[in-house]
Amino acid sequence: MIDRIVARALFLPFILTAMVSVAEVKDATVKLPGVSLNGEWQQGGLLLGQAEEGYQVRFGDLLLSQGPQGQFLLGLGRNAPKSVSLTSISPFGEEVTQSYPIHQRDYQVQRVDGVPARTVNPPQEVLERIRRESAQVREARSRRDQRVDFLQGFVWPLKGTITGVYGSQRIYNGVPKSPHYGIDIAAPKGEIVRAPAPGVVSFAHDDLYYSGGTLIVDHGHGLSSTFIHLSESLVKDGQRVEAGDPIARVGSTGRSTGPHLDWRMNWLDVRIDPQLVLKALPAE
Repeated sequence: MIDRIVARALFLPFILTAMVSVAEVKDATVKLPGVSLNGEWQQGGLLLGQAEEGYQVRFGDLLLSQGPQGQFLLGLGRNAPKSVSLTSISPFGEEVTQSYPIHQRDYQVQRVDGVPARTVNPPQEVLERIRRESAQVREARSRRDQRVDFLQGFVWPLKGTITGVYGSQRIYNGVPKSPHYGIDIAAPKGEIVRAPAPGVVSFAHDDLYYSGGTLIVDHGHGLSSTFIHLSESLVKDGQRVEAGDPIARVGSTGRSTGPHLDWRMNWLDVRIDPQLVLKALPAE
């Protein structure tokens, strides 16, 4: 009889745990258990998180990978919804989900009419090339290395006049084109482009149809930088680079109207704003 009572007493906490293991918090000012976050909840933003020992973090259906000290990244796309949810999972399996409001940005939209059709749309004979090259770029960005190079922070890869910003869009002859996902920095042809943060070169190509000379540097945990319209790459696929290392030269290759650097950033398959990354992960 006593054994049965003890067994029931021991089993009771597990019943109670199961009953309270899932909770939802609507107030974004309340701290998510076992998790701290640094960054801005806005479209195009990147947040740096820290999970306490034993805690896991889920963003929607995605379980986020963590560094040695529990560091993790979370990126928000150009059209991120007005609210997203983040879930912390304790070492005992208790889950708490919290909703965060996302600042909705106003993007520049420019309408351009009277543009020749061939200029707006690529000719049929190059479509297969475009598909093949797009697949190569996607594969390079699919790396999920556990390196935490991003923790050393980011600096500008080039100094110059900003002529294009993240999220802007052009409408040619009434047809919306893909938004611009990078920062355009005007500079003379041949100007040195430097690595904004440490990483490993995951892709180097001197002539893609749209982007011309293209270079991708992986910073770990799915965070990567892409540099396009280059006149020359100074590094090779698989090469390790440190912040400030010369990696390329400014050009006007691919679909470009003048020499400049187009710097883009991805977190996994989410396109994020490099200027917000500079704010979230500044170099010391």
